[in-house]
Amino acid sequence: MPAISLPITLVSAGAAALINAWLAVRVGRARGAAQVSIGDGGDMALIARMRAHSNFVEYTPFVLLLIGLVELNIGSLMWLWVIAAVFLLGRVAHGLGMDGLPRGRQIGTITTLVIMIGLGIYAAILPLLPAGPAPRVLAPTDIAPAKG
Repeated sequence: MPAISLPITLVSAGAAALINAWLAVRVGRARGAAQVSIGDGGDMALIARMRAHSNFVEYTPFVLLLIGLVELNIGSLMWLWVIAAVFLLGRVAHGLGMDGLPRGRQIGTITTLVIMIGLGIYAAILPLLPAGPAPRVLAPTDIAPAKG
């Protein structure tokens, strides 16, 4: 039974988990500084960090899913590595921008939206494009049972 390898998706998801943890720790630190355990207490620094974290959680699953589905259908191409890296760097820039990094929030927002829309359009038309290499279609027998 052949293994299915999605290295771009795997690396991107791992990096996204680390960025998510970094953003969560930053929220925790802001909570400690503001002495607010629930809600935002009206503290603008805490609100900004909470929004940066929430914004990451709102967009990243869609982009990771699109990267995975595109990679599954066309393979691991260099341009998809670049798209994944730019997306993740944009999300870091957004988080730092919410703390005041000049243009960080703007760069993060624009890269996120452009990449999400671009991947979304590409994924929507991919089945309609002229056939390139045969897509990898999973059959129920391709999924290995969990090792105990």
